[in-house]
Amino acid sequence: MKYFPIFLDANNISAMIIGGGDVAARKIELLLKCTENIVVMSKSVSPSVHRLIQSHNLLWLEHNYTSGHLANINLVIAATDNSTINKSVADEAKPLNILINVVDQPELCTYITPAIIDRSPIIIAMSSSGSAPILLRMLREQIEKILPNNYGKLAEFSFKFRDHVKARVKGLRNRRTFWEMTLRGNIGGAILEGEHVHAEQQLISSLKHEVPPPQGEIVFIHTKTGVPDKLTLQIHREMQFADAVFYDENVNIDLLEYIRRDADKYPQSICSTIMINFQHALDLSEKGQKIIYLLSGFSQLPENSALLSSTIRKKELVCAD
Repeated sequence: MKYFPIFLDANNISAMIIGGGDVAARKIELLLKCTENIVVMSKSVSPSVHRLIQSHNLLWLEHNYTSGHLANINLVIAATDNSTINKSVADEAKPLNILINVVDQPELCTYITPAIIDRSPIIIAMSSSGSAPILLRMLREQIEKILPNNYGKLAEFSFKFRDHVKARVKGLRNRRTFWEMTLRGNIGGAILEGEHVHAEQQLISSLKHEVPPPQGEIVFIHTKTGVPDKLTLQIHREMQFADAVFYDENVNIDLLEYIRRDADKYPQSICSTIMINFQHALDLSEKGQKIIYLLSGFSQLPENSALLSSTIRKKELVCAD
């Protein structure tokens, strides 16, 4: 990765915008989503910037850029149309380890602003690392279309009842199963439809019943050519619920990006065409874990007495042609 993705705590942001035009206005509007601790430095400002300064009581330094005003500032955006001034701002900020963004001059930036989809408190940030802004815009449009407007309400609901669930559902794996079933089921659907009271009543009722422990499972995935775009929707979902993944050196390593990030990874030194590590996978699944076993190509699983005699659920899925 050329850029390290990170979210900053808005409570700790102290920002300065240098410039007063329409670009500066857009940057101020974005920052105002999370903080009003913003200083504007510009001799003149557009009506849009002036309105933002007035309505949010922002500090306005009514002069063009001069050095020496970055004390207690930790984020600077240079939004002038003068490349020499923008470079001077960057030259001042970098030795002070202040985050600096220079509009349309990425070579002067220490950070770039991603494309953002706001479903607060769910925030999706995307970047093409400056290489393909049109492609990034197309991707954002696709995600915007499929992401319900009330998706952030699911997060608020989860936070509201987090302690209640923790007190009544013991064990991390049990709680994860409980929340997955809750948010994917009727309760989650009710929240997305705006029926919050009904959803809360359903959740409270569901907490009266004991949550069964998660059942172990092994999912063998024949990856065929190993092209990630050939993963089916069902395979995607299975991967996102994995507790552990097995794979050998013949499996396309890019496929691991689609596995749940917290899943344990078990690279195998022996190719699966020679030997499949059934026993280790069975041991983990018998503890209630969901195991993904990635297999290169597509060939029949070898017969295994331990696998045949085990009551653990087994499933075979095949990537698309």
